[in-house]
Amino acid sequence: MPFVNGGNAALPARSVPLASCARVARVTTVRRHPTNATAMMTFDEWLAYQRVDKASASAEELAGLRDSYDYVRRELEPTPRLGRMKLGPMPAGEHRYAVAIRHGADLWLTLWVRRSPKGEFFVLRPVAERPEAPPWNPHSSYHLDGRFHMKDHDRKMLRPHRLQPLGSTFRGAEHLGHYYGHDPKGVGAICDVAFFSGIVEVASGVLGPTRGGVAVELVEPGHVPPEASWFEIVTRQCFRDVVPWIVITVGRLANHAA
Repeated sequence: MPFVNGGNAALPARSVPLASCARVARVTTVRRHPTNATAMMTFDEWLAYQRVDKASASAEELAGLRDSYDYVRRELEPTPRLGRMKLGPMPAGEHRYAVAIRHGADLWLTLWVRRSPKGEFFVLRPVAERPEAPPWNPHSSYHLDGRFHMKDHDRKMLRPHRLQPLGSTFRGAEHLGHYYGHDPKGVGAICDVAFFSGIVEVASGVLGPTRGGVAVELVEPGHVPPEASWFEIVTRQCFRDVVPWIVITVGRLANHAA
């Protein structure tokens, strides 16, 4: 999920590794099957679905097909749900502001903004990961000297750029990004209100993998964020217990309208 515009998908659109199929002479593409059925297939059943005669296939061909079968099965394994986020109590000087989706009695965390005791700002998202996968850790950070960057897998996604320095000289407003691709129920991160300074609660159906977005801005006290091309603002909240103020907007851009 590239961080800004992506989302978790149950099954990636990419094909199986070409290196695995390169050794297979009689199978040039691997046929996709409905996810739930593929997950239940044995290797022999999968070969039959691929229309491969196991008896006439060479050992090299079967090895390549087994690689492809194992790859598809790994991709279909359910990603563990996060459960209650273990963020812990806030240390002195830290503030956290959550965006959470209300679904019946459940409150699912989809994003939060952290203001560190040092006075720096971070936009973070809960991510469900498989234990064997490299840590994803998607986040944006705005440092005291004005450096702003977005990262995932501990790599910078965009070239870092400079905003104005944080501190007593901060003026006007700074935009910290639009964030799309929300699947809070799928990720399964339970929002514990005790660990946040404020909550932006959103009704179910507003944010999803292909709809709705969250904008985060910092503004000088008394100012408002610059106008954006929102088609519909669902909710906007300004948190004034830190300076600069934090403005979180949930809505739909014109080209993301349902």
